[in-house]
Amino acid sequence: MAERLHIIIRPEISKDLPGIFALHSIAFGQDNEAMLVDALRKSEAFVPNLSLVAICGDQVAGHILFTKIQIGDEPGNTSESLALAPMAVRPGFQKKGIGAKLIRSGLEKAKEAGFKSVIVLGHEHYYPRFGFQPAIKWNIRPPFEVPSNVFMAIELVYEGLKNVSGTVIYPKEFDVV
Repeated sequence: MAERLHIIIRPEISKDLPGIFALHSIAFGQDNEAMLVDALRKSEAFVPNLSLVAICGDQVAGHILFTKIQIGDEPGNTSESLALAPMAVRPGFQKKGIGAKLIRSGLEKAKEAGFKSVIVLGHEHYYPRFGFQPAIKWNIRPPFEVPSNVFMAIELVYEGLKNVSGTVIYPKEFDVV
C-alpha cells in the first residue's frame, strides 16, 4: 500500500526560497534552473501567486513557476500568455502525484488571475494529460528549434488562443538556461 503524503500547495513565501533553490539544483543536477527561478522572481514577468510550492512537513517537495510571456506575430502584434517553467519535484517525492498537483493548481490559479493560456516545453507524454496540445495547432512557434510535439499550449478559457499566433517571446532571464 502506497504511503499517503500530506502535501500542501501554496504560493511561495520568503522562507521557501532557499528550499526552492536547493530543490531545482538537486532535481536538475545543476544550478541553471535554480538561477533562472531567482532571476525570473526579480523580473517584470514574475507573478507572485503563480510561483507555487508543494510542502510536505517542513520541506519544499516541489515547485512550479508560471511567468508572463508574449506571443508575437509578423505585423508586430503581441498577446500575453504564461510559460510553465521550470517545474521540479525533489527526488524521493517523485512519482507520487506532486507534479500533477502543482500543474493542476497552477493552471487553476492562472485562470483565476485572468490569464487565457499557458505554453510549456516539456515531455510529450506527460503534459497532454492536463490538456496541453502541440502549440503549432494555433500556429504558435518557439523562438528556437525543438520538435513540435514537445512545444505545447493549453487554453485556460474557451478560445483563449483564438486569433493568437506567432513566435513566443520569453523574458530575457530565460537566456540563463
